[in-house]
Amino acid sequence: MTEILDTANGTETVPLWQYTEKAYLDYSMYVINDRALPHVGDGLKPVQRRIVYAMSQLGLSPQAKFAKSARTVGEVLGRFHPHGESACYEAMALMAQPFSLRYPLVEGQGNWGSPDDPKSFAAQRYTEARLSRYAELLLSEVRQGTVDFTPNFDGTVDEPKLLPARVPVVLLNGSTGIAVGMATDVLPHNLREVVDACIRLLDEPNATDRDLMEHVRGPDFPTRALIITPPEELLAAYQSGRGSVRARARYARENGEIVVDALPYQASSSKIVEQIAQQMQNRSLPMVVDVRDESDHESPTRVVIVPRSNRVDVDRLMSHLFASTDLERSYRINFNVIGLDQKPRVLGLKALLAEWLAFRRNTVRRRLSFRRDQIDTRLHIVDGLLTAFFNLDEVIRIIREEDDPASELMARFELTSEQTTAILDLRLRQLARLEEDALVEERIALIEERDEITGILDSSARLKTLIKRELAADAEKFGDARRSEFLAAEEARQFAAEELATNEPITVILSEKGWVRSAKGHDIEADTLSYRAGDTLCATARGRTNDTLLFFDSSGRSYAVAAHTLPSSRGQGEPLTGRLNPPQGARFVGTAMGSAEDRILLASDAGYGFVGTIGAMTTKNRAGKRVLTVPKDSQLMPPSPIGARSHVAAATNRGRLLVFAIAELPELTRGKGNKVINIPAPALKAREEFLVGIVAIGQRDHLIVRAGGRKMRLRFRDLEGYMAERARRGRLLPRGLQRVSALEVEERRRPAKS
Repeated sequence: MTEILDTANGTETVPLWQYTEKAYLDYSMYVINDRALPHVGDGLKPVQRRIVYAMSQLGLSPQAKFAKSARTVGEVLGRFHPHGESACYEAMALMAQPFSLRYPLVEGQGNWGSPDDPKSFAAQRYTEARLSRYAELLLSEVRQGTVDFTPNFDGTVDEPKLLPARVPVVLLNGSTGIAVGMATDVLPHNLREVVDACIRLLDEPNATDRDLMEHVRGPDFPTRALIITPPEELLAAYQSGRGSVRARARYARENGEIVVDALPYQASSSKIVEQIAQQMQNRSLPMVVDVRDESDHESPTRVVIVPRSNRVDVDRLMSHLFASTDLERSYRINFNVIGLDQKPRVLGLKALLAEWLAFRRNTVRRRLSFRRDQIDTRLHIVDGLLTAFFNLDEVIRIIREEDDPASELMARFELTSEQTTAILDLRLRQLARLEEDALVEERIALIEERDEITGILDSSARLKTLIKRELAADAEKFGDARRSEFLAAEEARQFAAEELATNEPITVILSEKGWVRSAKGHDIEADTLSYRAGDTLCATARGRTNDTLLFFDSSGRSYAVAAHTLPSSRGQGEPLTGRLNPPQGARFVGTAMGSAEDRILLASDAGYGFVGTIGAMTTKNRAGKRVLTVPKDSQLMPPSPIGARSHVAAATNRGRLLVFAIAELPELTRGKGNKVINIPAPALKAREEFLVGIVAIGQRDHLIVRAGGRKMRLRFRDLEGYMAERARRGRLLPRGLQRVSALEVEERRRPAKS
């Protein structure tokens, strides 16, 4: 469908898709060029440019008195920027915040926000402002013919399209913005470094990004945070114009406390304190007992972190906080700016500086040409005045006697109307001899200045020298030392769950129905605790909260659980099936606890077993890990810790007891194991005889044999009659104890020294 023009009604009909496409493209270009992206020339967005120019028009120079912000905002909205009042004031406030801009363009008086909340500035009727000294870098040449002016929105006044920046402000203060389909993230940089790079590029047009980064080493944030991004990553980002950089807080140790005195750019100390406090509340930061925000006027940034003791590894703690809080932040690099051709482009460092230098060359040329035109105009006037002085008597006569002295002077001395007007405007006191001498000297000086300017304009080398000299002077006057230093640091890493666990002694209690809990300390009488109805004690394990904790089921599988996550023994615990997925029909029969190197004894009630380490049986799989191959119709026996014990005691339900050296059992990671005690195959198959107890025992231990309600305590030397080689039949226990139900080991304590 084509456009249709109805001449009778004066209407134009176009397809809806064509209208919406044009409207969207017009809106997109407006957002890109007139709102969101900075211009490479002056580094400002339109609202920022208009605020700076409006304040200069109001006479709010760095030497002037402060004026109410409402006065400035009104001027901006009424003459240059007919948009939202709050948005304009917010942009003005941002330009006045030394923690937001590296080189603030507005100097504020009153509440202009804080690093914790940059938008907490007072209302515009309360604050006052004037231009800062850095605004001179944008405004000093604005009335020297350096930039084009355009009518404002209502055509009543003119405003500059750009400001004649004397340094690359686009890099100094940075900029962020979101347009339609694109965004920009230019980080702040150091003035002296950027100027040095510009001078290097002027001297060496073929210099690479790597060469220029010998001067511009990276961003320079308003805060003193450390930049930890490796140099090669920064180089890649500056070559392409896209990338990221990471900044990290500074900290020091004072009297056993950790004091953070510099935060990353745009980080809030109150938010960081809240993040740390939240971790403390969640018990995920047990090594910290307190955190305070002591920031004040004298110390703008001071966050104090109090470790639990001097034994806390401060560097490891801070690595965790860097990874889990805003003490370390990442910033995007996206040098997307509007170029001299008014088109948005992503530029690398060299391309960006080259584009700005082209802008600066044109600005300086226009300034010099404008000055030369002024000199030519003034020389024309001076020449006319000197003609009048050389013919003073005749000029006076013509003025006194002629009816139209202007026409007569122009005809008599071949003067122009401008020269004639200047002569007629002379006052009597200016007809002195000294005035004539002053005009002669002025003419000589003007001719010399014009020749100098012409020489510069005609020589690219002299023009480049002038630009370099002016850049160096501005860097000396307005530059300062770098604030953000560089640090080669390891990547921040959060604490693992095991590292957060306190190293305390605990006792793990497992019930017959698979409910588990833990109690602090080792002096726990597990059989005296309360259990759920129909449930009793199954097994216990003693260790520390950072030890590896294993559970074993009847099918021969092992499962690992973090000991510090178990519920307290004050309750009745929680079911292991809520954490683990044992096979159908399997039940939990035992537990073991210790370091990865600790050995335990595993056996099935079929009479086969081996020695293994806790580390080899550990798994993070909820379904567990098969470690002991259990024959059909058999099950795993409760594991027995070995430690320094030297022998194995095994008993069957028929009262057969065998004791042998533990070295006779193999060390395996998984499998069926070797025969522990000889049980006749027919009896084993019919489940008439099977293993009911197997434990590791040392020479200082007692062996307790339980048979129903009876028990017998045997010292190690009492076991000599039961000792034999592995896989023997074993010897019958005394009458009354031949229906063995369990074996236990009681560690005999050494008598206390007097």
